Amino acid sequence: MENVIELMKARHSVRGYTGRPIPAEVREQLDDCAKVLNEEGALHMQIIYDEPVCFASPMAKYGRFRNCRDYIALVGRDAPDLDERCGFFGEKLVLEAQRLGLNTCWAAMTHGRSKAVLDEGEKEVILIALGYGETQGAERKSKKPEDVSDATPESPDWFKKGVEAALLAPTAMNQQNFRFTLAGRAVSAKAGRLGPCLRIDLGIVKCHFELGAGKENFEWA
Repeated sequence: MENVIELMKARHSVRGYTGRPIPAEVREQLDDCAKVLNEEGALHMQIIYDEPVCFASPMAKYGRFRNCRDYIALVGRDAPDLDERCGFFGEKLVLEAQRLGLNTCWAAMTHGRSKAVLDEGEKEVILIALGYGETQGAERKSKKPEDVSDATPESPDWFKKGVEAALLAPTAMNQQNFRFTLAGRAVSAKAGRLGPCLRIDLGIVKCHFELGAGKENFEWA
């Protein structure tokens, strides 16, 4: 568990990349992870390698992306919970990329057309920039546990650890617009009402919470 938390702490959004190719052995491990997560999440996530056009568009320049040649396309069959599943399982792939020494950045709209293949009934939800960063990114400001949950000093340790892990999660514009509440062993997670990518962010923070709290300790309400 500590290793996962350390990955969360070490991982920051990176927009500038070196252009260094991702080695075959790293691609194989990342592809294997994506395959497992696609099965678990009923998704069609695709890792696109050696494709410099998508993140060289005018919109990508507006997003300050540089030299990004690889990315992950979050794709799945259209459904009410698709955005949340993309966030949840996409963040698991992000953490695996971090473990493999790669850098990432969730990118909504600030890119061009991707090379992802969409089957009938599927949609592309969001992309994640991928590669070897010029830097490891920078730590950002964060809210406090009491700002995003009903945690108190008397709350179970696992709940407090879950909330702390959720606060390490990336969210659009660093809005951290979510809230966790506890009733017995049941945890509720809700997104805010206003802001971009709220359902994707909810999936990301639920992923972090579950990894931090330990899924054996609670159930989602």
